[in-house]
Amino acid sequence: MTTTATPAFTFRPVDPLKDAALLHGWVTHPKAAYWMMQDARPADVERAYLEIQADEHHHALLGVGADGEPAFLMEYYDPAHRELVGLYEPEPGDVGMHFLTPATEAPVHGFTKAVITAVVGRLFEDPAARRIVVEPDVRNTAVHALNEAVGFVPVREIQKPEKKALLSYCTRERFERAVAAV
Repeated sequence: MTTTATPAFTFRPVDPLKDAALLHGWVTHPKAAYWMMQDARPADVERAYLEIQADEHHHALLGVGADGEPAFLMEYYDPAHRELVGLYEPEPGDVGMHFLTPATEAPVHGFTKAVITAVVGRLFEDPAARRIVVEPDVRNTAVHALNEAVGFVPVREIQKPEKKALLSYCTRERFERAVAAV
């Protein structure tokens, strides 16, 4: 059974030492296969987020629900320095993004769309952000549909070391139009 809700979220930085156990359960779940951490141990997850925490070009945040509990993970990065270096021509104001909603036995209809809307909205709170760039696996059709629903436009397939990805962009204007159309 699913319920419908439009949750409000706040964001806080990931604390690798405190959040590693939670994140380990999320990123190693079969539903998170596209996160590519299926075989990670808790120490691997802690180390990965310590590296992100120390990286000036990559950041990790937890989306927190109204109940105060972590509800999803988001990462954002400067694609001129991480993830997409040499794979596309970055423009001033580009921000790369990933998000992960954890598996649940009680899905809430519309939750993942609310998450991606909150994530993109959070990134566009920064006036310097002009365009959000994503590179999901080409096989991840569910996320392609979510991306399109909030204004992303597919550009082309690119080959990353770990996957074939669908490079897509979303401008602030496209996001605002997509959100207003709902």
